[in-house]
Amino acid sequence: MVEVLLFVGIAVALFVGFNIGGSTTGPAFGPAVGSDAISKTGAAALMGVFFFVGAWTIGRRVVDKLGEELITSASVFTIETSIVVLFFIGGALFVGNYFGVPASTSMTAVGSIAGLGVATGELDWVVMGEIAVWWIVAPIVGFWVSGMIGRYLYPRINQWVAINSSEGPLMEVERSGVVPRPVPGPNTTRRELFGGIIVITIGCLMAFASGTSNIANAIAPLVGAGVDVNMMILLGCAAVAVGAFTIARRTLDTLGNDITDLPLTAAIVVAVVSSSIVIGLSAIGIPASFVIIATTSIVGLGWGRATRTATVSGGVRGEEEAKVSVGALAAEEPGEEVPEIGEEEPEDIPAASDLFDPATTGRVLIMQNVVPVLSTVGAYAAFTILFRFFW
Repeated sequence: MVEVLLFVGIAVALFVGFNIGGSTTGPAFGPAVGSDAISKTGAAALMGVFFFVGAWTIGRRVVDKLGEELITSASVFTIETSIVVLFFIGGALFVGNYFGVPASTSMTAVGSIAGLGVATGELDWVVMGEIAVWWIVAPIVGFWVSGMIGRYLYPRINQWVAINSSEGPLMEVERSGVVPRPVPGPNTTRRELFGGIIVITIGCLMAFASGTSNIANAIAPLVGAGVDVNMMILLGCAAVAVGAFTIARRTLDTLGNDITDLPLTAAIVVAVVSSSIVIGLSAIGIPASFVIIATTSIVGLGWGRATRTATVSGGVRGEEEAKVSVGALAAEEPGEEVPEIGEEEPEDIPAASDLFDPATTGRVLIMQNVVPVLSTVGAYAAFTILFRFFW
């Protein structure tokens, strides 16, 4: 009977890993795919490799946080309770992926485990509070850092990088030799190639960070119940790779194309800010809300760029009004001379509809909150009933 339950638990964990691959590939490689720096298939392959590296190295720290520290009593995590927890994690993530919205796997997983802890009275509220505080602070930091870059640095970065997406693929695979090798596309300039390599590299870094944070969401309950951590990391990463190659295509469309048609310069900035915050949180054992940080960084960057039409002193006196739009990210052509702050006319800023789809972004933000709520409430209700009548 124990062997059957263990098999079921592993199967559910693989289902969770599959959905993690679907929901985290978009934030990591959405900017690169949206700016045509890499194909969806290439993004999935890199996601699988670097997710594994992050999970195998630093990811164990977050596994300990969720599998051992969040619940005060080790006896609460059994094979049976782990199956129920993973069921609600995977089910809630599947809802988000079905709608093409990359929900926060960390919030969903922690919510499900917290539901178990509250129902049994074994939740460590200090650890839960630490995680929750960082979930609030991190997106705000991402927004404001990106906003300051958009206002004061982005136009100069755009002028320095001078990258524009040419027609056709950024890179192609040359198959004439014995070993296939990547080569620049027919219309790819040196600067565009350099920028594309940067944004792909940063995507790999984000995939690594995702592995350090998100592997725990799939395997922590079973590891807490005594299943070998090395075996579960291997199985979990394999499931993530399958999700990256399949269901992640919808979330790549959402973050790479539907929310905003990011210029390559903007994609680089968003990736740097998001990956830096996620890696910093992973280093202290906090499961990062990966998706929300990336989304708020995109919005913050466009907001900051749009505020360049007004000076700080003029805005305080109410003499100048900024036309706020994420479409402002396309206000300059790459390499174009940039007006000083306050010298640009609001009419020069493109409308939000040029780059930014408010309806899609609203759907993303709503689902990013609905999915963790489904996981938390569902787990709490289920364990309350199960412990009262069966366990």
